[in-house]
Amino acid sequence: MRQHAADFPILDRPVHGRRLAYLDNAATTHKPEAVIEAERRFYRESNANIHRGVHWLSQHATDLYEAARDRVRSFLNAQRADEIVFTRGTTEAINLVAFSWGRANLQPGDEILVTGMEHHSNIVPWQLLCAQTGALLRHVPITERGELEPGAFESLLGPRTRLVAVVHVSNALGTVNPVADIVRKAHAVGALVLVDGAQAVAHERVDVRALGCDFYVFSGHKLYGPTGIGALYARRELLAAMPPWQGGGDMILTVSFERSTWAEPPARFEAGTPNVAGAVALGAAIDYVEQVGLERIAAHEQALLAQATAQMQRLPGVRIYGTAARKSGILSFTVQGIHPHDLGTILDSEGVAIRAGHHCAMPVMTRFGIPGTARASFALYNVEEDVAALVAGVRKAQRLFHGEPVR
Repeated sequence: MRQHAADFPILDRPVHGRRLAYLDNAATTHKPEAVIEAERRFYRESNANIHRGVHWLSQHATDLYEAARDRVRSFLNAQRADEIVFTRGTTEAINLVAFSWGRANLQPGDEILVTGMEHHSNIVPWQLLCAQTGALLRHVPITERGELEPGAFESLLGPRTRLVAVVHVSNALGTVNPVADIVRKAHAVGALVLVDGAQAVAHERVDVRALGCDFYVFSGHKLYGPTGIGALYARRELLAAMPPWQGGGDMILTVSFERSTWAEPPARFEAGTPNVAGAVALGAAIDYVEQVGLERIAAHEQALLAQATAQMQRLPGVRIYGTAARKSGILSFTVQGIHPHDLGTILDSEGVAIRAGHHCAMPVMTRFGIPGTARASFALYNVEEDVAALVAGVRKAQRLFHGEPVR
């Protein structure tokens, strides 16, 4: 998809005098001109506070905001726009479910089941919730390939399982989990399912009705949209029964000093002035990936992943973590004798941007007995030259650390 790289202005910026090979897309993606312009245009032409304003500009801004909500609905194939709650991102959306649904429904001894490959955002909120409610957090172990241990998920499901919280695509390993199958088995024991889709929505088509999940969350900035905006999908009947988790303006129906009553969802969960410009720009980002084509994006990223994996495997001392049968465009690896942070610094000097560390997935690193990995992650604008620069940078690091001449 070489032609689409021109849509991203930041890719024209050299780093250390070299062409930028940006391979840190699992952390955040860059923004196409269409998204940048959508946010700029909102502030230049449409800026106003939304809802309840009687003047034209407020009504216009409200229309744009609610159109963006419906754009997210369509993107996820949710049935209704009021099943979409705007949040600051995946982390806030998970916390919303934990502290609204969780505090209202969990009792001592109830169980929340996660996997051994979760991001901290899908672990820590549940730990906090368990400390408050007396519920228990359990996890499904993972194999050497970075897949769920066969049979372990089923053995951990039981009558006390109230919620399964599972990552759709692992940010540390690239593993694509069998979410529809997990949902089916969880529902069979009466448990609800939350899916962390932060690493999925930019790389494959997501259909929440086909998956059957109860909650689905994602962040705009990993979908070529702005930071500070994301969304929670939740089935309408669940949202209607959930109490607010934040209080303030726009989430109320009535307020008196004696008591307050709540607005219907999704307003109940969007206290205060929302990130209207961010929502509008997120809608533009969705339009952009739909125009490019999610199927084309996925095929392109898979080709780059295969190329990078094959070339890295030929280098001595390189170990790849995450070799699942189904993987997204994430390549996590270590190089013998070189700390991931040192490797990341050397690659940066060559204009190659990767992520180094535990990737907010410390239990994954503990599972493999390592402090962290180097992680290259692909997006629609990456090209074969980016893979070549990555491999050349690793070779340079090996020569530097092993005392070989640098050529």
